[in-house]
Amino acid sequence: MKKRPSFAATLSLLLIFSAHAPVAGQNDGQRPAPQPTVNNSQQPTPTPTPQSDEEDVVRITSNLVQFDAIVTDKKGQQVIDLRAADFEVLVGGKRQEITNFSYVSTETGTPPTPAPPADKTATPALPVPPARLKPEQVRRTIALVVDDLGTSFESTNQVRQALKKFVDQQMRADDLVAIIRTSAGVGALQQFTSDKRMLYAAIERVKWNPAGRGGVSAFAPIAADPLEQERREAGIASGGGDTEGRGGDDIDEFREEIFSVGTLGALNFVVRGLQELPGRKSVILFSDGFSIYNRADNSFTQRILESLRRLTDLANRASVVIYTVDARGLQVVGLTAADNTAGMTDAEIEQSLSDRRAELFDTQDGMSYLARQTGGFSIKNSNDLGGGVRKVLEDQKGYYLIGFKPSDELFIAKDGRVRFHKLQVNLARAGLRLRTRGGFYGVTEEEARPVRHTREQQLIAALTSPFASGEIPVRVTSLYSNEGKKTDFLSSLLHIDVSKFKFEEEADGWRKAVFDVVVFTFGADGKVIQETNRTETVRARAEAFEELMRGGLVYTMKVLVKKPGAYQLRVAVRDHATARVGSANQFVEVPNLGKNRLALSGIVMHGTPPEAAAAAGQPPARDKPAEEEQPEADPQSNAAVRRFKQGSQADFYYLVYNAKLDRATLRPQFTTQFRLFRDGKVVYTGAETPFDARQQTDMERLMVGTRITFNAGLPPGEYLLQVVVADALAKDKKYRAATQWIDFEVVK
Repeated sequence: MKKRPSFAATLSLLLIFSAHAPVAGQNDGQRPAPQPTVNNSQQPTPTPTPQSDEEDVVRITSNLVQFDAIVTDKKGQQVIDLRAADFEVLVGGKRQEITNFSYVSTETGTPPTPAPPADKTATPALPVPPARLKPEQVRRTIALVVDDLGTSFESTNQVRQALKKFVDQQMRADDLVAIIRTSAGVGALQQFTSDKRMLYAAIERVKWNPAGRGGVSAFAPIAADPLEQERREAGIASGGGDTEGRGGDDIDEFREEIFSVGTLGALNFVVRGLQELPGRKSVILFSDGFSIYNRADNSFTQRILESLRRLTDLANRASVVIYTVDARGLQVVGLTAADNTAGMTDAEIEQSLSDRRAELFDTQDGMSYLARQTGGFSIKNSNDLGGGVRKVLEDQKGYYLIGFKPSDELFIAKDGRVRFHKLQVNLARAGLRLRTRGGFYGVTEEEARPVRHTREQQLIAALTSPFASGEIPVRVTSLYSNEGKKTDFLSSLLHIDVSKFKFEEEADGWRKAVFDVVVFTFGADGKVIQETNRTETVRARAEAFEELMRGGLVYTMKVLVKKPGAYQLRVAVRDHATARVGSANQFVEVPNLGKNRLALSGIVMHGTPPEAAAAAGQPPARDKPAEEEQPEADPQSNAAVRRFKQGSQADFYYLVYNAKLDRATLRPQFTTQFRLFRDGKVVYTGAETPFDARQQTDMERLMVGTRITFNAGLPPGEYLLQVVVADALAKDKKYRAATQWIDFEVVK
């Protein structure tokens, strides 16, 4: 039997999450709160059958070279009824016998749900909490990369609209998506998610980068060269030597080259992150383009070409298809209103227009080359960027996997250099088009993929994964709360299942384990606002050790946040003795309370001691003595783990901010409701309950809580609890309701 703190202390601080604090009902203790029972009235959506390892990635091994290919007809529609005999595979001009052949479909029968037309007079529909995807549930992994190192001010707005259209109308529930800027730091790769809130926040951060190679418009305005004009007025003919103007051109070309390499380097970083993710992956690059050809000396820009080769080989091995979208849309390459041709001769004007046309074609060719080499295509000369994204998604319906057994000579270096083998695939059926990989280097997967041996390599790999690692079960719960003006903070619980650790036996029955904990909190701009990197030692014996094995270890953390926005917490844990690693992550949105809009804190949810619940028959009253001893709940049902047994009960509570007050009574008039979700579908909806604030003392932070019962027939699995608060006094319908949610698990 354990003593527990008072409800008021626990809820007002929102810090002592592991305590089993009593919870006031939705009527704040004035009358017994309802005890809804969750019924199994709705079956979950079936989980898609996971693909086998052989289907999951493009493979280059000494026993099998396997690649993907897409075949379309004249109308651009995919052809899916071909057989192995319809394909001919050549490597270096030599025919290869096809040993593996299949068609993989990514269609799941769960099309995206388009957002309804905007209606400013209507109350917005309640958002559906995003399901936490498992690797086998992901059918499409898409990285939308905005090249803000090379996108003009004009293009950036079009890109933002295309991104929003994708999230609104084209994204599916089983999509894993990231929106990444090429200028972003380490936080960029942490954003693969199925949570649309997080993606909308990423779209808000897509802005023109004045430090990049993209100007205000797609092309620099034409203007007379002041040096050339001075020479002409002085009667001096243009010389052929190295002039100051020529030197300036060289500097501009070098600057563009450096930024282009920076763009490709950022793509390289993204593709490496995609390497460990499931399924066939896609990168959609939005850019104003980059050139791989130098017209001044009729040669390829070696620095950029080498970067492209490294990137395409990495993408091919990671099973990533790269599509490119020219963010400039359909461009006019003639004279525009921004051009100033005063003082220019006809020949100079024509040369300037010729240079503009050449720049357009060259920068488009660079993106087309990148797409072709990885089996994708380029969208260009179209003002409908959203339509371009739609074409890319239609291309994701499925693909052929074709494999052959390579000869040993393909992996033998020549003159000490690894050879690149060109891949050629022919079709026996006429009138069809095929897209596939351009080739591969003679290096096997085992040789190309780095082995993560060191502590840092293992932890970084865990931190960059969007999935929770299964080697060591780790769970993170990060909750937003506010203690007054300019005191927003995130309070977090980290639960570690230490039963997966290897404990060393010591004298007198003591057992010891050493482990690493790395915690990154990323701010709204993708930068790290707080970092923890520690090595910890845990020692226990006898009953304390048994309790540690059953209940795990809980860390508590608190991070002050300076401004509203999207934040994420990412955690990695590593056991020293076994080198096992676990990870977890969570997205938290911090509202702007300064706008006086309705907002909610995070939800605290924990189990109720069964003996206490049975004896009371209702949620404990708020004035119950704080020091009274009560039975302890299942340690797995605490606020950090939230794993509840069938037939058990759970309490949840949260704070309401900025609720409007009635002028006469100085009391709020809002209702509360909760819904339970499983596999993205509602399985239970509670009644809307008026909130009684008569015992509340702080009208700026109103406490709300209740208790629910999980009946014995509720199927085990992962669920989401969503709370909905609707304020009848709010003037703007758009901000009349606020929601918050938290995940939990039901077990037998």
